[in-house]
Amino acid sequence: MMYTTLIILAITATLFAVGKIRSDLVALSALIALLLFGILTPEEALSGFSNSVVIMMVGLFVVGGAVLQTGLAKMISGKIMRMAGNSETKLFLLVVLVTSFIGAFVSNTGTVALMLPIVVSMAASAGTNVSRLLMPLAFASSLGGMLTLIGTPPNLVIQQSLADNGFEPLSFFSFTPVGLVALVIGILVLLPLSKWFLKGRNAGDKKGGKQGKSLTQLVEEYRLGDMLTRFRVDARSALRGRTIAEIDIHNRYGLAIIEVRHERNRQKGLLKNIEQKLAGPETCLEEDDIIFITGDKAEAERFARDFALVPEADNVDEENEGKVLDFYEIGIAEIVILPTSNLVNRMLKDAGFRAQYNINVIGVRRKGEYIMSDLPNVKLNSGDVLLVQGTWENIGRLGNDEDRWVVLGQPLAEAAKVTLDYKAPLAAAIMLLMVAAMVFDFIPVAPVTAVMIAGVLMVLLGCFKNVEAAYKTINWESVVLIAAMMPMSVALQKTGASAMISHSLVSSLGSLGPYVLLAGIYFTTSLLSLFISNTTAAVLMAPIAMSTALESSISPYPLLFAVTFGASMCFASPFSTPPNALVMQAGQYKFMDYVKVGLPLQLIIGLVMVLVLPLLFPF
Repeated sequence: MMYTTLIILAITATLFAVGKIRSDLVALSALIALLLFGILTPEEALSGFSNSVVIMMVGLFVVGGAVLQTGLAKMISGKIMRMAGNSETKLFLLVVLVTSFIGAFVSNTGTVALMLPIVVSMAASAGTNVSRLLMPLAFASSLGGMLTLIGTPPNLVIQQSLADNGFEPLSFFSFTPVGLVALVIGILVLLPLSKWFLKGRNAGDKKGGKQGKSLTQLVEEYRLGDMLTRFRVDARSALRGRTIAEIDIHNRYGLAIIEVRHERNRQKGLLKNIEQKLAGPETCLEEDDIIFITGDKAEAERFARDFALVPEADNVDEENEGKVLDFYEIGIAEIVILPTSNLVNRMLKDAGFRAQYNINVIGVRRKGEYIMSDLPNVKLNSGDVLLVQGTWENIGRLGNDEDRWVVLGQPLAEAAKVTLDYKAPLAAAIMLLMVAAMVFDFIPVAPVTAVMIAGVLMVLLGCFKNVEAAYKTINWESVVLIAAMMPMSVALQKTGASAMISHSLVSSLGSLGPYVLLAGIYFTTSLLSLFISNTTAAVLMAPIAMSTALESSISPYPLLFAVTFGASMCFASPFSTPPNALVMQAGQYKFMDYVKVGLPLQLIIGLVMVLVLPLLFPF
């Protein structure tokens, strides 16, 4: 059984390296092989799918998605971008240092899941190659884990081994000096390697296919900001309880109401909610509604005076400078009228957009000219481009009527980019509470529980447009990859393969001196962690290192530190640690990318640690 397991492992590693088959399918095939050969029971084989690390990964994908969906990632990345300026090197250093600092107190999986949307947003804003940042991000989370006692589980494993054998336990910052050495080496090695070998698609690259204008470009092109005014209906207003049809705003003032918004908890706060309604004839106006009016501003002010409306100040801040419209539930898009359309030569008011699609037309582009007033009486021509407004769902339905018009661009893709920025403070609060629960021992909540609670709160409190949007943030390929590979460590232990490898390597080096012994333990642990989890590798090797130290009459501290560093500094494989797997798809990495960048880093840190550990923790 042992040799069968090793053969399956070798074939799996080869398929990962070749990269012709998706990594999750390779992992599942290996799992099935272990089942068919009777090496694992069904319960053992499926244990990875119920493992707390895998569940935590799913929850962290949701939390990270909410950080992106609410615009919190863009806000944070904007602040980091201002610090980095136009320098890609500064951006790289900031990503690595910030991630390492967070990783010192939060699990490396949690750190990467939190930073991933932020870094992707930064790369998109800077037009930087995102692949040059995401793998260093994953590696930095592991490097940061070596700065404190709680940074990574292998640290706690060697702490327990010392305590069990009566040695003085390690303090919270015992790891900091050697961890800083590893971090410096990591930066010096990763900076050139990431530039040489990580050359994936730029975050700002356009994908193939039909490109449309962004929502901001449409607003600017049709000069909606120049014609838009906002007023609030207060208790004194004559609009309270009246419908838009009753006030006859178009015929009396030549204006149009394009949106009605109601905000609960209007001041910026954690529970702020915004309800957008498309303005139609039957829309009834209530107290505290905010109405968006297009047309001549002088007429808009006269209308406001006549109905005792309160001017609504623009909430412009540095993140939303120049923003005149929000597109949370209601969006805009362009359609072009076809020559064969039955709308040609018909008045816009007779076209039936409102009746059939619940859509408003707020502008017409004709031969380079823009018609923005008296729209109901505009006669439509072939080739007219109409700027339409409606809910994103109704805009999506316009594509079903292609014999009358063609929808320009990809409005639903633009809708997916819209952030619920008014939910950013709430998302930040949930994320900070989750991090606090993971960091502080006095909070009686397990890390996986904290992540699950945070993920559910993000959905329930509206940080996503809907539940389906939350599910779409989960990278199932990464989840299946880790869950299917975890039972491999069970197979290696169950068949005795792990024990055979570790004992034979360490016993052959025991008589060659403490430095050689230290190197043997370090690189044996490092080799094991390529195929099994770093925690499992540390659990296997810690007692071997302790017994070897006692038999050799040397201090166990450098050998045990070699175990935890060897287990945690594992960068040469995408499935050796969850952070490595988390960034694989987003960075468009292949297995060999990890070998090219991660293997040199893993070897160099190993060689440095063999020399540095005895200086900080003498034999």
